[in-house]
Amino acid sequence: MTKPSKAPETAGAKYKRVLLKISGEALMGPGQFGIDNDTVSRIAEEVRDAKELGVEMSLVIGGGNIFRGVSPAAKGMERASADYMGMLATVLNALAMQNALERVGLYTRVLSAIEMTAICEPYIRRRALRHMEKGRVVIFAAGTGNPFFTTDTAAALRAAEMGCDALLKGTLVDGVYSADPKTDPKAERFDTLTYHEVLMRDLKVMDQAAISLTRESGIPIVVFPIGRRGGIVGALTGEGPSTVICDK
Repeated sequence: MTKPSKAPETAGAKYKRVLLKISGEALMGPGQFGIDNDTVSRIAEEVRDAKELGVEMSLVIGGGNIFRGVSPAAKGMERASADYMGMLATVLNALAMQNALERVGLYTRVLSAIEMTAICEPYIRRRALRHMEKGRVVIFAAGTGNPFFTTDTAAALRAAEMGCDALLKGTLVDGVYSADPKTDPKAERFDTLTYHEVLMRDLKVMDQAAISLTRESGIPIVVFPIGRRGGIVGALTGEGPSTVICDK
């Protein structure tokens, strides 16, 4: 299969087409749940800054700030039903991000793996590619459209389908650590890792299905702090704090 055409290479950006994975929790800001408008607006401004580098952007946003399917399933709810509820939460976040992106002047499309044509477009690969080629920011909602798969796996899948040069994973810390740095002061931070090292060490970066898929597709994962202003551009240019996961 021929790899999709990409934007011309631009000075400063190491990647020409990327998928940005943001957790739902990153949208909470200082709150404990829901969507913090100031935080969403800041992230939208940073996506605009990344677009100004000439980078083609797509996004996958989790739903953990509204509903996380695994937790209710553990308490007795049917897992498939809980996961579908989580997918709907990702659509809410996608619409909020779309609104914020359009406020800063970016043309944006939300494509959902579960059809709901009154509010967004159904996911069609060729349509998504065309939107990106036209310079629009594409937000992929509703995960893969199937239960038992996380939004991390959805991000890896869409990155492969879009022919992305990198998957940017925004987290609340400045890279990948051997343990949770908030609870373990001796946690070791890594600048680079291989996919194999992530899997063998069982590092909680993304789930194993997502790591395996990016490995098979040859897509590097760049883990960076989404809560720090300039984090997205720093990840794209290599000038900000990050951990890069790829085959060395």
